[in-house]
Amino acid sequence: LSMCSKLCYAIGGAPNQVAGSAASFFLQIFLLDIAHITPFHASLVLFIGRASGAVTDPVAGFFISKSRWTKIGRLMPWVLACTPFTIVSYFFMWYLPPFVSGRVAWYLTFHCLFQALTTLSQVPYSALIMFLSTDQKDRDSATAYRMTMEVLGTLIGAALQGQIVASAHVSPHCTVNPSLNTTDSWHDTPSIPDPSDPLSHQAKVYMIAAGVIAGVYLLGIVVLLLGVKERDDPYALNSDRAIPFCKGLALTMKHGPYVKLTASFLLISTAVQLERGNFVLFCTYAAGLRNHFQYLVVTILVSAAMSIPFWQKFLQRFGKKWAACGISWMIPFAVMLVTIPNLILAYFVAFISGLSIAASLLLPWSMLPDVVDNFRLQNPHGKGHETIFYSSYVFFTKMSAGIGLGISAAGLELTGYKPGICRQSDGVILTLKLLIGAVPAVLILLGLFILLFYPITEESRKETKLALEVLR
Repeated sequence: LSMCSKLCYAIGGAPNQVAGSAASFFLQIFLLDIAHITPFHASLVLFIGRASGAVTDPVAGFFISKSRWTKIGRLMPWVLACTPFTIVSYFFMWYLPPFVSGRVAWYLTFHCLFQALTTLSQVPYSALIMFLSTDQKDRDSATAYRMTMEVLGTLIGAALQGQIVASAHVSPHCTVNPSLNTTDSWHDTPSIPDPSDPLSHQAKVYMIAAGVIAGVYLLGIVVLLLGVKERDDPYALNSDRAIPFCKGLALTMKHGPYVKLTASFLLISTAVQLERGNFVLFCTYAAGLRNHFQYLVVTILVSAAMSIPFWQKFLQRFGKKWAACGISWMIPFAVMLVTIPNLILAYFVAFISGLSIAASLLLPWSMLPDVVDNFRLQNPHGKGHETIFYSSYVFFTKMSAGIGLGISAAGLELTGYKPGICRQSDGVILTLKLLIGAVPAVLILLGLFILLFYPITEESRKETKLALEVLR
């Protein structure tokens, strides 16, 4: 693969991350403090939206596996067809409708549409790596390019969203005299006025951010379509038949390396999503960093983007399983931030968390092609299984993340979260600390423990590569 092809492929993965990053960091606080829907309803929007995206994964895998070859490939048409609808649904996901009673249904509808449409483009895009090159080093290199651009996309999304909407969450009243606003009742004066129509300042800045990110989304997809050439299955013989979707799904669920990899990163990705989804709320209400959250988010993502090349070199030299240890680095520092909230420590924690998040993003997408190769070796006369692997992997990670975010929002409801006030109750603060510190730590440790039993080593990868060369 040429560097240009790798770069264009990588840029094509950035749009989903730009939009997804803005939603991960800011959608929950937008629903609570700007749209003023209850934490319980916010949890429903977050969970059902994620679940709709997850359910779409196997459906997308089924239809994509049935797709016929076209002039631009078998996977590319799906990415192209979904893009305009994804952009529209994303914009309306941040729009504040003038009515109040139907806001929950509004955000639920457009969040579900956005998640489903991004799935329909993400599954073929993820599987595309298997049709760019047969060489493992080429694919690993293209994956590193992709992860670097996706982390940069995450950075761009969070930075753009954070800088544009920061004024919607800054209140001089809270900064000057927060003691005036207590948490004794629902009749406290909110620090952020309730925007009753789309022309309020809070609503306007969120719509501006949505429009900017939608433009970035379109640009990235155009680069992918113009710069990447999809190839047909390089291992398939003319006599080979596509594996039926249900049979292929059953085979993948019995494939040991895939089950262990998916179970491990299911837990790890849930931990990362909990960190991302609750970080702005934690900074605003539990750590006294209301005016610094956007800069802390940028610090996390700059650190992650800069460390991707380091992790790529590390896994090439020491192996992918050893690189997974870097994911655990965020645990002690996150616990320190929760127990000792301090501005300097917060920036240090943000930097270390970025290193760990980079490892958690790079490794599963670098290891999944090895699992697909291993499966191909055991099932040499079938084809079309790549999308089944990628769609089912995304299904499990999205579903687990949706459950985690839904439970976290429901926990805020149970402990008495009140939108817009300067100071939350002690129960809410404790919940936010658990969601940032203890819960992710347990999930990451469990995920790394499962990964110890992942059977594909560097030696077995080389053997698989040689065997596939003979097959090809």
